[in-house]
Amino acid sequence: MLKSMTGYGTASFENEKYSINVEIKSLNSKFLDCNTRIPRSFSDKEIEIRNILGKQLERGKVNFSIDFQVLENKEAKVTFNEDLVQVYYQTLVASAEKVGASTDGLLLKVLDLPQVIESNNSSKASDDEWKLVLETIQKAIDNCNEFRGQEGASLMQKLASYINTIQEELNHIIAHDSSRIENIRKRIKDKLDEVVSSDNFDENRYEQELIYYIEKLDITEEKVRLQNHLTYFLENLESAQNSGKKLNFISQEIGREINTIGSKANDATLQKHVVVMKEELEKIKEQTLNIL
Repeated sequence: MLKSMTGYGTASFENEKYSINVEIKSLNSKFLDCNTRIPRSFSDKEIEIRNILGKQLERGKVNFSIDFQVLENKEAKVTFNEDLVQVYYQTLVASAEKVGASTDGLLLKVLDLPQVIESNNSSKASDDEWKLVLETIQKAIDNCNEFRGQEGASLMQKLASYINTIQEELNHIIAHDSSRIENIRKRIKDKLDEVVSSDNFDENRYEQELIYYIEKLDITEEKVRLQNHLTYFLENLESAQNSGKKLNFISQEIGREINTIGSKANDATLQKHVVVMKEELEKIKEQTLNIL
């Protein structure tokens, strides 16, 4: 099933002792780029968390956060570093007096400074606490992947629509191509008739030149290859494996054939179809960047 790299998942757990909230946001990226925000008590688990995210989310720019609260002994949750508060306050008061600034509310500002407030929950978490957090992380990952799957289903419909539009334009090109070649043949003959007199006209040379120019303008191979690429793209949309990079490679091959058809066209009607195909291809390239 197709998956988007855009995803969002949350999970929560709460009992009489703990409150746990895990949040995961992911956007498209060529590689896995994890930004984690976890409590100090679980800092020794960061590598394990990153490995879990890498294995199950695979790619994307991932923002991951854990909010872990101990509900017991609420009154003992935080302490103040009184010595540091005193140093901060005296220093700021002295600075304020030098510049003639007010000292009103200075203590409140001191409380926001680093290491003034210390949490009693900063010690290493127990195995039971980690087990609860790990279960919550897994639920958040599952929810994020479910979101990615829903986004992938939407992307799949869009991409199939873009490919079908290119297919329709290719069908128009195939239908018009025989008359295009005949028009080119006629234009060449008319031009030759204007400059070549009937006395020295070389029929064999004329045929050789005509074949040469028509072969340069022939798009038979490009039409076949483009058709094959479109079919292959749709097959990979249905693939059970993640296929974002592969779809991007196929879209590049589709672009090469469309560009070659455009450069060989020498026909206004055909060029109009080529322009529409290029527009749809740009949409495909943009969307494939967000596929896992």
